[in-house]
Amino acid sequence: MEQEFELIAKTFMGLEPVLAKELTLLGANNVKIGRRMVSFTGDKKMMYKANFCLRTAVRILKPIKHFKANSADDVYQKVKQIDWRKFITPKESFVVDSVVYSEEFRHSKFVSYKVKDAIVDQFRENGLERPNISVTNPDVRLNMHIADYQCTLSLDSSGESLHLRGYRQETLEAPLNEVLASGLILLSGWKADSDFIDPMCGSGTLLIEAALIARNIAPGVFRKEYAFEKWHDFDSELFDKIYNDDSQEREFSHHIYGYDIDPKAVAKATLNVRAAGITKDITIQKMDFKDFSQPKSRAILITNPPYGERISTPDLLGTYRMIGETLKHKFMGNEAWILGYKKECFDQIGLKPSIKIPLYNGPLECELRKYQLFQGRLRDFRYEGGILKTEEEKRQMAEKHRFKQKRDFKKRLEEEQANLSGDIRSFKFQGISFLREEKPGGKPIRRQPQTRNSLKKATYLKQRNRHDKD
Repeated sequence: MEQEFELIAKTFMGLEPVLAKELTLLGANNVKIGRRMVSFTGDKKMMYKANFCLRTAVRILKPIKHFKANSADDVYQKVKQIDWRKFITPKESFVVDSVVYSEEFRHSKFVSYKVKDAIVDQFRENGLERPNISVTNPDVRLNMHIADYQCTLSLDSSGESLHLRGYRQETLEAPLNEVLASGLILLSGWKADSDFIDPMCGSGTLLIEAALIARNIAPGVFRKEYAFEKWHDFDSELFDKIYNDDSQEREFSHHIYGYDIDPKAVAKATLNVRAAGITKDITIQKMDFKDFSQPKSRAILITNPPYGERISTPDLLGTYRMIGETLKHKFMGNEAWILGYKKECFDQIGLKPSIKIPLYNGPLECELRKYQLFQGRLRDFRYEGGILKTEEEKRQMAEKHRFKQKRDFKKRLEEEQANLSGDIRSFKFQGISFLREEKPGGKPIRRQPQTRNSLKKATYLKQRNRHDKD
């Protein structure tokens, strides 16, 4: 049995418990929650699976050394003590990414330079050719994390951030991060046992992540490559087995619906859904949220409305009033989850949330709020066995902080509204390396990424690959 080693999964603030649960279900050992990270132990197979399967991790790190440093010279000396020939050859390139939370070390780039100098000087002093630095496509990516005086130097096994799934072809301005989208769905507790609705779907990230969760399709199936594939001890046969194993995928008997008032958003979301190979599970239509109709089947609604920052509307507060009225009259008997940034906007919804979960959407401190919609009086709802807030939600609410009180939103809103004439959106194009197609029966199948050359994998995929004319 291969020896286990320490690993660190990085994530966004607020998603640590969700990531910890994912790791536990994946079979990781010694799972411990930290700040924007979850530490765990596992072998090489677990490291590969963590990169390939985790939905709420942005990066998987393998620590090389933990040490304490009081100065830049300390960092240099401690890094130089590591035998770097175990990790890098003179013919290979590397890069150092640094994250610093310290009064002593205020510039992350300076820390990166000191680590780089220590590595290069060690090679030179041993009479070896020095490895090169490559920012764009290094053979080895290192991560240096400093909190006060505690330092952790790690190998980055992921490469590009894991939120870059690979299915997204086109985006709108300020698209929802894929990791955060998955986090919202997992936080809601949706078990794919009802329909899923996003009435402001944008480029369709929530819809696609919901479909992947519903079918239990690993998010890594779309990725071109991982950093660990360039490591000296990379086991291609082991990773091929993980990559090609679809035994955990399942059928989805409900449906996912996405709507948006912007026809360009609808077109882009449709293209992204097709690229992910899950058109059977998702229907996207152009529709204003105010024209929403009561769902015929039980459903959950999760959405990310404009915040008034990079994307806004002529009447931002009016938009949130409309959301509240629509939910109140046209979503009875179901639950809705809304990610927002402004307390003033949430106030316009006019409904009492059963839970508020602090999250960060990029640099913005947001909240995910749950609304339980029901007919009649609250007393009757409870008498009939309805649960507005579970004991776990009550406990979480007691632990969570509230919005910061000092916000310069109202003044800015008044100044900006006079100049807004419509949705402010810009569009970008991003290419992807391959698409997921569907079998005639709707079963997603994989196509080989351009960068993978495994004969075994190519044979496997060729056997499964049937073109869907949809």
